[in-house]
Amino acid sequence: MKNLREISLPELETMMARLGEPKFRAKQIHDWIWQKFASDINDMTNLPKALREKLVGEFNIPKVKMHHSQYSSDGTIKNRLQLHDGFYVESVLIPTEKRLTACVSSQVGCSLSCKFCATGFMERKRNLDFDEIVDEVTLLNELAQKHHSKNLTNIVFMGMGEPLLNYKNMMKAIEKITSPNGLGMSPKRITVSTAGVAKMIKQLGDDKVKFKLALSLHAATDGKRNEIMPINESNNLAALVEALNYFYQATGSEISFEYILFRNFNDSIKDADDLIKLYRKVPADLVNIIEYNPIENARYAKPDEDVVDEFMNHLSSNRVNVRLRRSRGKDIDAACGQLANVDHGGK
Repeated sequence: MKNLREISLPELETMMARLGEPKFRAKQIHDWIWQKFASDINDMTNLPKALREKLVGEFNIPKVKMHHSQYSSDGTIKNRLQLHDGFYVESVLIPTEKRLTACVSSQVGCSLSCKFCATGFMERKRNLDFDEIVDEVTLLNELAQKHHSKNLTNIVFMGMGEPLLNYKNMMKAIEKITSPNGLGMSPKRITVSTAGVAKMIKQLGDDKVKFKLALSLHAATDGKRNEIMPINESNNLAALVEALNYFYQATGSEISFEYILFRNFNDSIKDADDLIKLYRKVPADLVNIIEYNPIENARYAKPDEDVVDEFMNHLSSNRVNVRLRRSRGKDIDAACGQLANVDHGGK
């Protein structure tokens, strides 16, 4: 069976002509898929029964299903989602006073093996298809409506996996999410976070994307970054600086740095000075300082509050736009770096 959601509107129009159906049927099918998010062809009630039967004989709609949700005391909701082939991913709805943010995954597991991230200790099983990413967003939007009577305001690709290593599906998903014929969300409310794939950052520039880009930096020298993020050995800081400048010149889109503080590793004033030097080389809008969230397999710890304050004050006094991002959902392992399926199923 073919996935009906992989058929574009022009291809649907060609198919309808072949079946002797009027052209407008293609738009009706497309609307059922991408605006009403139908999970069953037989739900497409404005299509003739004979046409539905033909479609059912050839196509299906393999939707992502909600397996279960966990609720944090701070309002964060972590969700385990089941894919059509039995694999699982996790996604998170993060409510704040002004925002309802969906944190979505792009891969089942991850191949980058970052030493501080729970997903990094998992094997990468496969990429998510573009329609599975859209399903994540629509399921989280339904949760937002159910619990807050509002739609999502923001989407961050900061869940499981490296989005730029699933480039084609990520881009197609964002196209559907931002399309007037889909969810209609502004691309300026979407942030894609990368551990640093220089070639694909440049590709984002070539593709003139409108969404924001966040670099998961976490160390401002190659020596330290190599130690915690193996990807830096093939995508060093000089290559990333070049790629980020290329991206900004091509798009003008916002760039931010994500920097998790680890006790006695990257939290000294010397580390802050290294970060300031790197910040000066890139047209970054913001440095997000992130609280470290302990995971079972990692040896890192969170610095004391006075160390965090001193680090941030040093950045601020050197004209770095810096913000502390408090972790949400720590009590349900939903915070930054904690997403991992203990039993991730599949074949």
